Amino acid sequence: MARLISSLIGKLTMTLPSEATKLVLAQRPKGSIDDSTFKSEKVPMTELTPSKPTEVLVRVDYISIDPAMRGWLNDTRSYIPPVQIGETMRAQGVGTVVKVHSTDGKFKVGDVVKAAFGWTNYALMDESKLEALNPPPGATALDYLGVLGSTALTAYFGLLDVAQLKSGDTCVVSGAAGAVGSVACQIAKLKGAKVIAIAGSDEKCNWLESDLGVDKALNYKSPSFRDDFKKNVGYLDVYFDNVGGDILDLCLTRLNKGARIALCGAISDYNSKPKGLAGYLNLISQRAKMEGFIVFDYASRYGEAQRDLAQWLKEGKLKRRFHVEQGLENCPKHLNGIFTGVNTGKMYGRVV
Repeated sequence: MARLISSLIGKLTMTLPSEATKLVLAQRPKGSIDDSTFKSEKVPMTELTPSKPTEVLVRVDYISIDPAMRGWLNDTRSYIPPVQIGETMRAQGVGTVVKVHSTDGKFKVGDVVKAAFGWTNYALMDESKLEALNPPPGATALDYLGVLGSTALTAYFGLLDVAQLKSGDTCVVSGAAGAVGSVACQIAKLKGAKVIAIAGSDEKCNWLESDLGVDKALNYKSPSFRDDFKKNVGYLDVYFDNVGGDILDLCLTRLNKGARIALCGAISDYNSKPKGLAGYLNLISQRAKMEGFIVFDYASRYGEAQRDLAQWLKEGKLKRRFHVEQGLENCPKHLNGIFTGVNTGKMYGRVV
């Protein structure tokens, strides 16, 4: 899969289409995304011609599909402004430069770049908004949206900085078969923790145990899940939370003294109103901590983390699975799919 992806990014075609396509927010969803949430718009390619020395036209090859994107559709106070009605849906992507204004610019035709292109197949970008990609040995350009990108950086800083993970800890990771969770599991193992992973199917649990090497993976849909959790976890030192809801509440009842909970996400509540927690008083009795965090706050330290991640990837200590879906027009459906557990590993949308 990695070799196939590498062969697609950066490949040039002889001609460009007469129009570009973008998906814009048509109305804010009340729950799950539906057919009325986005609409497709066409943009004449003549409007995307670089007209300034620092402008380039990029063909968007792949876009990142992440749970956080659902939160960006809500008109509420958050760590980033919401996507506005009529605005192209926000998304990180990897693409290929296909046209430049000047041959003396920073980029040339054929260069592979990363940026917040949004849900579109072509984007007119200023050079300052682009990151040139030169994957290290064992990596691909697409990894900059996954194990070398914000999802892995989230796992890295959430575990090592927020949760202060140390060798010998019992670490529980929910959403463990997803993009962030699967990396969090592996980092925790690399750092010497006992890792209990929580996922939503036996197939995912098997992958977590056999491929990623967690100590035990638990299917939260199993009738015996709560008993299995108590038996295999006992009491936890670190909980890396991707789901919120009932599983967070369960973990709050199984805290060791001084336990640390890193609140990364709450996918069980993104499409509904949270009902609140019952077990939070255990934070007091166990002198435990529960802290939310945003990976953007660690931007000055991205290089530090990426060096570690790249080295682990090169050594075969960090594994990843590419879950690639097809078609720009299908992105809304695929974003919904994350909340029903269709993906194992990191989800990408192939645009071209």
